[in-house]
Amino acid sequence: MGNKWAWAFNADLYCGGCADKIVATVGTLPVGKDYTDSDNYPQGPYMHGGGESDTPTHCGDCGMFMENDLTTDGIEYVREALETHDIPEWSEFYAGVLA
Repeated sequence: MGNKWAWAFNADLYCGGCADKIVATVGTLPVGKDYTDSDNYPQGPYMHGGGESDTPTHCGDCGMFMENDLTTDGIEYVREALETHDIPEWSEFYAGVLA
């Protein structure tokens, strides 16, 4: 479904541009730090906006919609949210599963 890639860092997901900024900020980790720990260094990329979730995923920095797949609960969440909020990117992207 989704075609955007996500990177995990410090318990959040980020788009490629924001992940690049984090890598530039983090730089080279000191000896003894684990590059495979998302608390220390961005991990990814992960397909489909980070994968299936109970809610739509947005970049933790810039807010870009990550086009992730939804669980059954996630589909219901989006249906309910769209009843009271106009969120064009959600309604367009999830149109097929909301029908």
